[in-house]
Amino acid sequence: MRVGEVCNRAVVVAAPETGVVEAAQLMREYHVGTLVVVERDGAQARPLGIVTDRDLVIEVLAKEAAPEDLAMEDFITGELITATQDDDLLETLGRMRSEGIRRMPVIGDQGELVGILSVDDVLEMLAEAIGQVPQLVRRQQTAEITRRP
Repeated sequence: MRVGEVCNRAVVVAAPETGVVEAAQLMREYHVGTLVVVERDGAQARPLGIVTDRDLVIEVLAKEAAPEDLAMEDFITGELITATQDDDLLETLGRMRSEGIRRMPVIGDQGELVGILSVDDVLEMLAEAIGQVPQLVRRQQTAEITRRP
């Protein structure tokens, strides 16, 4: 299975200069805990980093920092780890595990943001797949009873 088959295509984004309060408002408005910080290049958005609600709590609230003095670019640290739509899902999950990350931006051929892969998305897909197993067993039993009364 490929990353592009599981990732969420509806990604909430913010510009590097987006302030902390506006970022928190975006998270609340869209009911998400993550914003992908992007740099616009025409119609395309290239991911630069990820900011989570946890980042805001640990880096702003817990440190009693002045939110008006901080923007999304202040939270971007190190190189952003991304996946492509064509990457193998299990290999990508292995990378996420080794890096200790729960969310990974998914990029297209030009480095543009096309989605985000989260552990939650994968768990939901697996739960749905596992939920089909009992249905399969029941259907097989019903078919056998019909064929061999």
